[in-house]
Amino acid sequence: MSIRLALFMFLALFILGCSKETKEESATVEDHTTTPADTGAEARGTGDSEQGGRSALDDPNSPLAVRVIYFEYDSSEVLPQYRNVVEAHAAYLAGNPNTVITLEGHADERGSREYNLALGERRAYGVKSQMTLLGAKDNQIRTVSYGEERPALEDHDEGAWSKNRRVEILY
Repeated sequence: MSIRLALFMFLALFILGCSKETKEESATVEDHTTTPADTGAEARGTGDSEQGGRSALDDPNSPLAVRVIYFEYDSSEVLPQYRNVVEAHAAYLAGNPNTVITLEGHADERGSREYNLALGERRAYGVKSQMTLLGAKDNQIRTVSYGEERPALEDHDEGAWSKNRRVEILY
């Protein structure tokens, strides 16, 4: 009976300790976002302060609003037109160390299931690699590959395939 009581007490203290850490993180993030000064990073739309009633992540004119990066057939190379998007997200992550994102790698239906899972993973890691080179921390970026399992479009033509070859950035 005393072992059960000791185990219960340990679990209760552990849970209370974890919840205090979460509350402290929230306070840190909240204090960080209410900084009144507009720094250079925030002026470029890469900070997390509010501008015009919305954050840089919600500004439709910001590169941070772009959350999908498309790829060529059978490629994991980030195309030049998406480099500014990757740079903006990397700068945002570098300026917001408590922010964690997920990069979801996808492929079109051509190729085997295993190949497409590996291709989606290479795409997600390619974006992650560029972001970490640009200042984001490795532990801020999670990657997952869905291969062909979650198509953006169900059609079986180049138009649909080009939309399915992607990495989605999820905050």
